[in-house]
Amino acid sequence: MKPDSPRNEELPIYESLIRERGDVVEEARVVAEETQHQMTQALNGHAPVQQEPSPQQ
Repeated sequence: MKPDSPRNEELPIYESLIRERGDVVEEARVVAEETQHQMTQALNGHAPVQQEPSPQQ
């Protein structure tokens, strides 16, 4: 990409990739926000503690 090229030139490629592959950046942002909220709740003592299942023998 040339530094002087308009940003709009990239949009059709990005939009077609989103249609083909999904919006991974948006999905990652949503998961990060959910995780941040859960950690804030846990650190404030408001989230239930989830225990990992014990291994079956």
